[in-house]
Amino acid sequence: MKDKRILYVSSEVVPYLPETEISSMSFEAPRLVNQQGGQIRIFMPRYGNINERRHQLHEVIRLSGINLVINDLDMPLIIKVASIPKERIQVYFIDNDEYFKRKATLTDEDGNLFPDNDERAIFFAKGVIETVKKLNWSPDIIHVHGWLAALLPLYLKEYYKDEPLFSESKIVTSIYNQSFDNMLNNDLINKIKFDNITEDAIKTLDKPTYNNLMKVAIDQSDALIVGSENIPEELDAHIKASDKPTLEYKSRDEFGEAYTTFFNNSVLS
Repeated sequence: MKDKRILYVSSEVVPYLPETEISSMSFEAPRLVNQQGGQIRIFMPRYGNINERRHQLHEVIRLSGINLVINDLDMPLIIKVASIPKERIQVYFIDNDEYFKRKATLTDEDGNLFPDNDERAIFFAKGVIETVKKLNWSPDIIHVHGWLAALLPLYLKEYYKDEPLFSESKIVTSIYNQSFDNMLNNDLINKIKFDNITEDAIKTLDKPTYNNLMKVAIDQSDALIVGSENIPEELDAHIKASDKPTLEYKSRDEFGEAYTTFFNNSVLS
């Protein structure tokens, strides 16, 4: 992966949030590419329960200050950055007081999904893309982890389809078993339609369940990785039906060589 540019977009990354399958792989995969001489950028949300002082986050003024329109409302985008100790890896944080100031990630203290998680997902997708545009950094691969990041492939292929910076980028989405119960806000599909995204691309989101959200990500990706040993049967069937290059599940001990081979031979070839 020497000299390849890979953009990692994840809903969670170690050491900023507790260790899960997603947060661990969102650290291990970039570290692997970094060690191989690749160029990487990592993006995640700046949830309010991330300790900014301990992790030495600081705002990047030159990247902050634009407004993103979410469902006809102007929402200020704030970009912060930190470095993972000992790894020389920079992580960019997408922030906004309305969406990410609360001292929690995706659910309240009773385990209920926040009602604005749908808008947070749209804001995160747009915020990442707008920031990468400002960096003028054209990735060879964009690797997506976690359902809060799952709208990124859709926005890249639809809303930003004429953006030359991403014209050669390949989108890879990892599918995990880390889901949510019930549904996101029922109005999600209309909020996406507000961005003039074709109804055909999002009709699955009439019911914004975890499986349907990930189906849209699968449909809009160029290649797929099964990130959990067991994923929902419905998603497994959708992956197979997509007929896209797919890397089956690999444990943390064996993923390194498999990821490298998959990226070089199936994604970039």
